[in-house]
Amino acid sequence: MLLISPTTPNLWVSPHNQIHRENSLPYSNGFIFFRPSSKTTLVSSNLYHSCAAVGTSVLLNETTDNTIRNYNIEICRFCELCNLRRAMELIDQSPKSDLELRTYCSVLQLCADLKSIQDGRRIHSIIRSNGVEIDGVLGSKLVFMYVTCGDLREGRRLFDKVANEKVFLWNLLMNEYAKIGSFRESLSLFKRMRELGIEMNSYTFSCVMKCYAALGRVEEGEGVHGYLLRLGFGSHNTVVNSLIAFYFKCKRVETARKLFDELGDRDVISWNSMISGYVSNCLPDKGLELFKQMLLLGINTDLATVVSVMAGCTYTGMLLLGRTLHGYAIKASFGRELTLNNSLLDMYSKSGYLNSSVRVFETMHERSVVSWTSMIAGYAREGLSDRSISLFHEMEKEGISPDIFVITTVLHACACTGLLENGKDIHNYIKENKMQSDLFVSNALMDMYAKCGSMGDAHSVFSEMQVKDIVSWNTMIGGYSKNSLPNEALNLFVEMQHNTKPNGITMACILPACASLAALERGREIHSHILRNRFSLDRHVANALVDMYVKCGALGLARLIFDMIPIKDLVSWTVMIAGYGMHGYGSEAIAAFGEMQNSGIEPDEVSFISILYACSHSGLLDEGWEFFNMMRNNCGIEPKLEHYACMVDLLARTGNLSKAYRFIEMMPIEPDATIWGALLCGCRIYPDVKLAEKVAEHVFELEPENTGYYVLLANIYAEAEKWEEVKRLRERIGRRGLKKNPGSSWIEIKGKVHIFVAGDSSHPQANRIKLLLKRMRTRMKEEGYFPKMRYALIKADDMEKEMALCGHSEKLAMALGILSLPPGKTVRVTKNLRVCGDCHEMAKFMSKVVKREIILRDSNRFHHFKDGSCSCRGHW
Repeated sequence: MLLISPTTPNLWVSPHNQIHRENSLPYSNGFIFFRPSSKTTLVSSNLYHSCAAVGTSVLLNETTDNTIRNYNIEICRFCELCNLRRAMELIDQSPKSDLELRTYCSVLQLCADLKSIQDGRRIHSIIRSNGVEIDGVLGSKLVFMYVTCGDLREGRRLFDKVANEKVFLWNLLMNEYAKIGSFRESLSLFKRMRELGIEMNSYTFSCVMKCYAALGRVEEGEGVHGYLLRLGFGSHNTVVNSLIAFYFKCKRVETARKLFDELGDRDVISWNSMISGYVSNCLPDKGLELFKQMLLLGINTDLATVVSVMAGCTYTGMLLLGRTLHGYAIKASFGRELTLNNSLLDMYSKSGYLNSSVRVFETMHERSVVSWTSMIAGYAREGLSDRSISLFHEMEKEGISPDIFVITTVLHACACTGLLENGKDIHNYIKENKMQSDLFVSNALMDMYAKCGSMGDAHSVFSEMQVKDIVSWNTMIGGYSKNSLPNEALNLFVEMQHNTKPNGITMACILPACASLAALERGREIHSHILRNRFSLDRHVANALVDMYVKCGALGLARLIFDMIPIKDLVSWTVMIAGYGMHGYGSEAIAAFGEMQNSGIEPDEVSFISILYACSHSGLLDEGWEFFNMMRNNCGIEPKLEHYACMVDLLARTGNLSKAYRFIEMMPIEPDATIWGALLCGCRIYPDVKLAEKVAEHVFELEPENTGYYVLLANIYAEAEKWEEVKRLRERIGRRGLKKNPGSSWIEIKGKVHIFVAGDSSHPQANRIKLLLKRMRTRMKEEGYFPKMRYALIKADDMEKEMALCGHSEKLAMALGILSLPPGKTVRVTKNLRVCGDCHEMAKFMSKVVKREIILRDSNRFHHFKDGSCSCRGHW
């Protein structure tokens, strides 16, 4: 018998069926407690066996419960220790159906913290397979895990299924959409929040204003500004800072400043937003002034402050302040920060201190794509395109994948120095990495090919583009214009108007094509388009218009447009000065040069080329020397080959051949073929065969493949009737396999361009043209004008020479103009070579007989024929 007393202490049974007695509380793991009645009871010995059987059964059930509870506790404990591997192992070992909600949430949180999307998906799969309801806390945790691990799509799918009023999750999704540039999706979530009445906080409005700023939606952003003010967020630092950034992004600088001034509790972010905003709105001086105030008030600066101020130093050229900040940043332990080093690279390279950029780059512990891009652009800016390209390949070896900014930068480097083969290598890289579908890359490729003179390759890129923007069209049109393919430019311009609306840049690109062809009627049509669309307010377009009218022979219209430009820049004046020079109005060119100086605009080396050219084509020798000396002595501009070429041309055209030769010999730089060629032209104007032969040898040595110089010497021989020398020179040309560029002339009548070559009889009005020229020649003889046989350049009798002269292309074009244009209308003819002396004489006579002005543009200048005289006054 077993006597159980009321004073008997707690009895407990171990898993080994042993009865233990203990005064203190037993260890809770693996033991079951019994508390008997307080009364003394006499129990049979059989009771022991009964109690033991019951106890064992209860023990097993409660052991299982505690084991499950222990798994949950241990998993959570490993999560607290950030040991995801052990937590996942325990989950695999545990009965999945008995895992607690707290356990799932702990593991999902750790998956999010460690960005372990695979483990997170496994937990999600276990939750689904166990039929656990995904709602509330668990649903939120799953959304958080997916979004944090980068699977925004799955996170959004779950978010839409879970009824959630937690503003944190809404903010999380909105911010993630904003990070990837899906600003509209972010704003649609904001709209849903308002519809559902979700309580918002300052972070909500901060994200929303960022989205409106990125999309440039000023009015909607202002509406939200009013809404948040009504909700009482108008004094929250975070919100006001985002509003400041929004208004700066939308170019509302004064509004941003007003918000800043009204903000009582400004933090460093407020000041940084203002400084960065001013700099990004091209007001760096104001940003730097604010930085000084910040320092005077004793406000602590941070890395963002230094980076923004450095950007301001870059814009203003305040390198001294930038260097000071560099030293401060190092002392403040920012020296290893990537954003700081990238800012330093940008500042030094754009300020022309490439060596400083190199030193920063070489000491960087970490480099991003931005770092490499800054250096590649810096080398390209300094004309070191080879170094840019080698750095691009070095970047690849480092394992850093170039982005579109790197690609477009290195393509620009190739374009700047005409490195076509290197550009093609980059093109191959683009194809291999499937980047050709990017619009920016394709546009940069076309620009590179156009600037390298390979318009066929540029057109191939253009034709393969699935999507073309205005830049694509402008690049091709501008490329054709600059590469002397004006007809292709005009044809593409017509095609463009069926696809895209042209802008001001298009006008500035297409006008040079009209100028190249001297297509005045087409130029006038484009001018009308410019006026209708108010593009003439753009100074680039206005300058291109002046240039077009100058080169189409309408100098009066050019001056009219020039006078209408409200603020003229150096280009405006240079175009006008060059225009006067081209038309033989040297005195007017000199007057315009003086006006430019009086307006406060300093001439550059191009301006001096224009004025020296004007002096040369008007025979103003003394004035030419005066400008040449002014350039060197007053303006500190060292003459280049182009300036020396103008001076040689001036001396040669005024008959000072010996002085020109001595001038070349005394040049401090090696003369090129253009300079010797100018003297060779003078030897034809003022016949000097001996000097011509001497000069020609220099020219042939420098440019042995240029047929123009061989032809020029042959003409000098022919005019001196040295036919044996002409024969030998022609044989020399034949041995070298050279071909003469055929002379051609063209005239525009009713929008159609008519092209002629020498002896051309293919034109529908060929017989009428021939008859008119015959009558003109007869009348010239009657009035004492005789053909200048020396310009026939053939060994034949006078009749054959006269017939040859009569068939020169410029005469044919002038005759068609007289026959086809209304009485009194100016005849405008363009020739690709220098006009011959006989055609020049006939043009003077024709202008007198038919009583109309004839404007002939040859490869050198314009000739205005009126009443029997020419504007060139013999200087051509």
